[in-house]
Order: sequence, then structure tokens, then C-alpha cells
Amino acid sequence: MADITASWKRLADRSPIVEFVDACLRGTSQVMLQNNPVTGLVILIAIAVGAFDSGHPRLLGGAVVGVAVGTATAILLRADRDSLRSGLYGFSPLLTGIGVLLFLRGSAMVWLYVVFGAAATTLVTFALSNVMKTWGAPAFTFPFVLTTWALLMGAYQLVRLHVKTSTPPGLPGHGGAEAAYLSGDTPLGMLEGVAQVYLIGSWISGVIMLVGLAINSLRVALFAVIGTVVAALIAIWFRAGATDVETGLWSFNAVLTAIALGAVLFKPSVPAVIYALFGIVATVFIQAMLATVLAPYGIPTLTAPFVFATWLFVIAKENFTPIPQHKSYRGGLMAPLKPDVGSNR
Repeated sequence: MADITASWKRLADRSPIVEFVDACLRGTSQVMLQNNPVTGLVILIAIAVGAFDSGHPRLLGGAVVGVAVGTATAILLRADRDSLRSGLYGFSPLLTGIGVLLFLRGSAMVWLYVVFGAAATTLVTFALSNVMKTWGAPAFTFPFVLTTWALLMGAYQLVRLHVKTSTPPGLPGHGGAEAAYLSGDTPLGMLEGVAQVYLIGSWISGVIMLVGLAINSLRVALFAVIGTVVAALIAIWFRAGATDVETGLWSFNAVLTAIALGAVLFKPSVPAVIYALFGIVATVFIQAMLATVLAPYGIPTLTAPFVFATWLFVIAKENFTPIPQHKSYRGGLMAPLKPDVGSNR
């Protein structure tokens, strides 16, 4: 695998087209805080499987268009080349592309919305990166969250676009939803929680994504499993809605939090594992809070619970030694907490 990756990197160094494709693949993997084109390719395959399996093949198109437009926009804006090649300007636009097509219905106009949204997400990425440097924390997927929230709320006023979320505007409440209990569907819901990171509702896609993560790091794959399992069990314990638990909607944010706190940002240690578990619990309750706050607006929480929880735990514990998973790019999105730490890449 190392030989294949090295050969691909040499090819990318010689060809601008291959370099662009490489950046897009790395951007696909960066949603999970990984920097590996093979992992990105496997995840893209998982997105394709889930999109076609659910009868929404255009979600794959949204992912491809999103990451490509986002990366191209960063090139036009002359972004830092190292950060660009690592896919740091492609992952949030990728999610925006999927999100727009998942939550909006309309004519060809919706594809213009995708292109605009992906480009806008890159601009938001630049802005948030500068803001978050003050606290020494990455922007994570918050550019996707902000942009998609804006696009969805704006679409309520546009006749040619129709918002189709699972949470139409209304006052917050239990709504009579059936409470979740442990069942034979629970393990599949946990696997689906991994795929829901990319807004894909397929447990098969979740399995494929775990394979992609394991290609780059077994530890990352392990913490992804820990995140989805612990979050689902917490949601079941507190009797969250059964449908949301069984479709992984209570797990995907915790998957990202577990990866970030347990396998990427901090040095492996028992305290770091405990810290990650605490972060998973916090993510679940932050998601519950945000679902209540956003209910009147009819927009989903997306990955905001992960972002808020991880910001809290990263900013609160800067004295942990970061794992040099990514180079200390000046102003980069995934810069480690201490800029003087070297990189093993």
C-alpha cells in the first residue's frame, strides 16, 4: 500500500490534473480528519454505494461537484499549496454538495445552488480559519455547517427550491416519536452512523468507510466504532427517537468527535481516551440541545454538535501534545495545537 501511495504521489507531482484529483480524494478523506487519497477513494465508493442503494444517485454527483468546485475555488484564490494538496479546502464543500441535494428539491436550479454553495463554503473556510487561529483550533466542518444552514434557510423564500428536511419548522418537543430500545436493528444503526458523517443512510456504506479508515489508521477506525456505539447506547438509554437511532442520526457527530479527540489531535494515552469518551457524551447532549434550538427554523444540526464539542475540548486542553497527523501549515485548517510540533509526513 505504501508503494502505491508513493507512486501516486510522484505522479501527482508531475501532472496538474492528477494533482487536482489527488487533492479532491484527500479532501474526501479529510471529512474524517484523514489525509490519504486511497482512503478518500474508498469513502467515495461508499458514498456511491449508499447513494444508489437509497435511490438518490445524485448525492454522489453532489459530493464530486462539491469537492471539485471547492478545491478549484481555493486554487483560484491562491490558497496555500501544501494545505490545498492535502485536501483541506475540499472536504467542507463536499459535504455542502451532498447536503444541498439531500435537503432541497427543485429543477436544474438546485445544481447551480450546489456550485454556488461549494464555492461559498471555501470562502467561509478561509474566513473561519483566520478567526480560529486566535484560539489555536481548526475550523473542522463548520464552514459546511454555516453555509448549508444559510442555503437551507434562504431556500424557504425561493419558489423554485423546496426544502425537504426530516425536521420541518415547528415548536420543539417530543412529537410523539417512538422511544428507542436495544433491538436487532441497533448494530446496523451504529454502522449507518459512520456513513451519516457524509449524510449517507446505508450501513453497508458505513462498513466500507470503516475499511477506508483502517487503510490509513486502525486506531482511527477503532475510535470511529467507539464513537458510534457509545453515542447510540446513550441515545437509547435516554430514550431518544427510535427512527433517529436506527438510522445513525445520533451517532455520526460522535464518530467525528471520537476520531478527533481519540486518534488525531492528542497523543495516545489513557487520559486522552477518557477525554475522548467524555467528548462523545458531550456531543450527544449538545446535539439534543441544538435540535431543540433549530426546530423552529426547520434545519438539521448537521455536524455542528461535533464542531462545538471538539472546539470545547481542544481549547480547554491545549497542554495535551498533538499527534502530528498534519503538517503545521501556517494558517491551515488542521494545524496542530502547538505550531512548533513537527510532522511525520
